Amino acid sequence: MGILDLVIAEGGALKQFIPQRNPIIMVERLHLAEGGKTISSLTIMPDNIFCKDGFLEEPGLIENIAQTAALGVGYAYSNQSKNVPTGYIGAIQKLTIHKLPKSNSVICTEVNVEHEVFNTTLINGKISCEGEILVECSMKIFLDEKK
Repeated sequence: MGILDLVIAEGGALKQFIPQRNPIIMVERLHLAEGGKTISSLTIMPDNIFCKDGFLEEPGLIENIAQTAALGVGYAYSNQSKNVPTGYIGAIQKLTIHKLPKSNSVICTEVNVEHEVFNTTLINGKISCEGEILVECSMKIFLDEKK
């Protein structure tokens, strides 16, 4: 049994953890959210807003990593009965896109928290498909906990 066989939340249930709404939702299943690590997956549908010519393009990949980070934070806050904060990408660094994923494939995204200082979090993210790493980057994310 692999990590993708474990599903904590999926589909519409994810909306309680992230602020995005359709057609911008770029996560489908939450598989792990603990110890600063979050793993999500997404089946890339051909009608995805970020798909072009049968491939998920760069903005969709970046949004997928950011939403995976948001899932981890939202899930943790929800488990502590806190209001889920809104996050904003402050910077993207070391972005490497090795290959764009094809429509109808399933991507797996892993985000690891490297540092947290006040309302700023530095994460490393990677997207893979069938064991092949497609995308890697670091992001600086700012949290707005005011609600």
